[in-house]
Amino acid sequence: YDKDNTSESRQLLRRFTYSKYFIPEQYIYNDPEQDFVLNKGKVNVVIRIDRGFGRNLMANKDANVQLAFDGTDSNTAMIVLGYANTIIGSYQQELLKNKAEAAGFINTVPSVNLEDRAWFNGNLVSRNYYLPGVIATIVTMMSLLLTAIAIVKEKEIGTMEQLTVSPLRPLELILGKLMPFAVIALVQICLITILGVLWFHLPMRGNVLFLLFSTCIYLFTTLGIGLFISTISATQQEANMSVFLFYMPTVLLSGFAYPISNMPVIIQWFTIFNPMRYFMVVIRSIFLKGVGIEVLWPQLLPLLFIGIFVITLSSLRFRKGLN
Repeated sequence: YDKDNTSESRQLLRRFTYSKYFIPEQYIYNDPEQDFVLNKGKVNVVIRIDRGFGRNLMANKDANVQLAFDGTDSNTAMIVLGYANTIIGSYQQELLKNKAEAAGFINTVPSVNLEDRAWFNGNLVSRNYYLPGVIATIVTMMSLLLTAIAIVKEKEIGTMEQLTVSPLRPLELILGKLMPFAVIALVQICLITILGVLWFHLPMRGNVLFLLFSTCIYLFTTLGIGLFISTISATQQEANMSVFLFYMPTVLLSGFAYPISNMPVIIQWFTIFNPMRYFMVVIRSIFLKGVGIEVLWPQLLPLLFIGIFVITLSSLRFRKGLN
């Protein structure tokens, strides 16, 4: 975001864009654009140079550069800040050398000050980044495990056969099996949210109702997968192992611990089919950014499609098993 647009500001920006650490995503020209790209998560950092940067350098005055970065991921933010300081330091050393050679002395040589500003997580507290992810992992595990094991247990003890000869239609039976686990998951996320906000001082900047709405969409996928696992498992032990076989790669490829952008390209393509990847972005954005559906619809839409596909496929297989 170069408001100065002088040779000095362009030279500094070239040092960022030509480095191995920063890849320019786009150039912006006003404050609303800066808010948009950071809220949407399109960039990790905005380099902002205000008017007067080049003039101050020519007049041997200090010039400021602002680094506005997304602080939701505190580890990435600290890495960004470290690389930016290195580039600014290198630029300042060259500036010192050129000015000293031109003036013959160093005392009046200007300096460049880097002012960093972390958005959404001002103090770069790591728990603010990890706690929403922990909430997502707990809800995923419990909804998968309860659905898969509970239905398999009924098959083991023989009560499922009694239900098949009852006047219940398959759709009513499926809804009756899934609704209690959905309610348990919603109650669970409410309790964990209260605990995180009151005990760990996790900021809750978004709408709680929107959080529950997003969780309901996500539960389509977890409950559907749990139902599918129950149809292919004969015992509770088999269902338990199948749940963990699905759960571990889901968490690893969700961006919970490792940013997806740092993964190999082929692995990044696989994460497109991971519903937890989208829910992780949604829940962190609700807690830390306070944004709503107008910003998060690109994550909710594929999450809804995956959920409808999974719940439909699992329901058809479950019906076939009943027949």
